[in-house]
Amino acid sequence: METVTCNLCHSQEQRSVYSKPDGHYFTDEWFTVVECLNCGLGFVNPRPTAAEMSRFYPADYYENDQREPAYHQRRYQLEAEIVQTITSPGGGLLLDIGCANGNFPRQMQKLGWEVEAVEISAHSEDVYGFQIYRKEFPQIPIQGPRYDAVTAWAVLEHVHDPAAHFRKVGEILKPGGVFVFLVTNFDSISSRALFREDVPRHLYFFTEKTVREYLSRNGLTFISSQYRNDLQMMRPVGWLRYYLYRLVGATLTWKDIPPNRTEYFARKGLKHGIGSHVRYVICHPLTVIDRLLMPLFEWLQIRRRTYGIVAYVARKEAHTS
Repeated sequence: METVTCNLCHSQEQRSVYSKPDGHYFTDEWFTVVECLNCGLGFVNPRPTAAEMSRFYPADYYENDQREPAYHQRRYQLEAEIVQTITSPGGGLLLDIGCANGNFPRQMQKLGWEVEAVEISAHSEDVYGFQIYRKEFPQIPIQGPRYDAVTAWAVLEHVHDPAAHFRKVGEILKPGGVFVFLVTNFDSISSRALFREDVPRHLYFFTEKTVREYLSRNGLTFISSQYRNDLQMMRPVGWLRYYLYRLVGATLTWKDIPPNRTEYFARKGLKHGIGSHVRYVICHPLTVIDRLLMPLFEWLQIRRRTYGIVAYVARKEAHTS
């Protein structure tokens, strides 16, 4: 474990936002999310070192794209639409950071783009058909402007040095080239209060303000932000409980979050069935109401630009080199 200063402004002044365990693999290991008091960047502190991170990414982490293939294929199409909308017809050369099993670059190939990609995990599939760099993005052997587009879908929250990633993007994009990336939203209650961040795989938590600052420092101009739930989801599970706690002046903690149905059935040794579901409803009525009203609440979050997932578009300033 290591203790760090703010990656954006280097301040040592920070406050604890919440603590939670690794919700997937090491449930007895707890981590603290802090917020920089100077710039507002969120991050895990202390955190696992880069050398320690591999155990938090076992082989089954990369099997996600194999589940619900239709859903993921639709996601790749939507991501491609964002890139296509803001670039010249006919494509160009695109670099995808954190390509996992290579599905998004393959989608862009179908649309006529030349593609390259970056992926460091030894557990991702072998990728063929285009150049792939098996090292940290800031260390890839590319110097100077080369790419018409760089993409990073749900990647920057995972890295140990976001500043180095933004700096490298500014270096390798051609003037007028675009940077399209998706991150979680630290201004959402899902990220800040409902423990929905995948800690410690998620190490950094961005707001639109901190994203704009990273971009401006590296010759990148902010173009747009899209708050949406069709690319990735961060459902505000527990939102009703959160607001009720606020109403009475209490703070919601990780231990206050009730189990979902699957967890409840496992703890009680119950099988799925009408009787088990009725028992869950009786024991957790607030949770049931929370789930029933969640689609409406998510719709309101998207309209108010407070949803937990944001896709950003930036462009390299034409006068930079």
